[in-house]
Amino acid sequence: MVFKLNEAIEVLERTPVIIEQILDGLSSSWIMNNEGLDTWSPYDVVGHLIHGEKTDWIPRTDIILSDGNKNFTPYDRFAQFNESKGRSLQQLLTEFKELRKQNMASLKSKRLTDEDLSKTGIHPEFGEITLKQLLATWVAHDLSHLNQITRVMTKQYKAEVGPWRAYLSLKSK
Repeated sequence: MVFKLNEAIEVLERTPVIIEQILDGLSSSWIMNNEGLDTWSPYDVVGHLIHGEKTDWIPRTDIILSDGNKNFTPYDRFAQFNESKGRSLQQLLTEFKELRKQNMASLKSKRLTDEDLSKTGIHPEFGEITLKQLLATWVAHDLSHLNQITRVMTKQYKAEVGPWRAYLSLKSK
């Protein structure tokens, strides 16, 4: 599949709604459990997505489109553990939806051209990347975290499904 901005936006706009539909109103055992040591719960994933909305996708887009310094600030993949402390899942879901709405409005307002999508920035680990690569990664990032949320939830019943485990995606992480 070839990257198309309008198709990327279709996914990006739906992610907060999908996550809210999956998680809102569930008991804490569904949202706070993870897959074991050094893994994330659905709650942690939502916090991570919020941090990305604030510090990653649109800020890095702006860096790429600017006439100034093209170097990205390193991204803290674990910031959610401090930033989400003491907050309810509902607060996180609401914040994520609002931030994503703002970021989609910002992205659309840029009226990006093919030339813009070819502009580059400097990632601290990968070096030069294009705006198209950044935006494609945003979509893939969302989809991978949707998968992670459902995978973590699925594994909560790993032992309970008995012999059907052979037909379910319940492999260890």
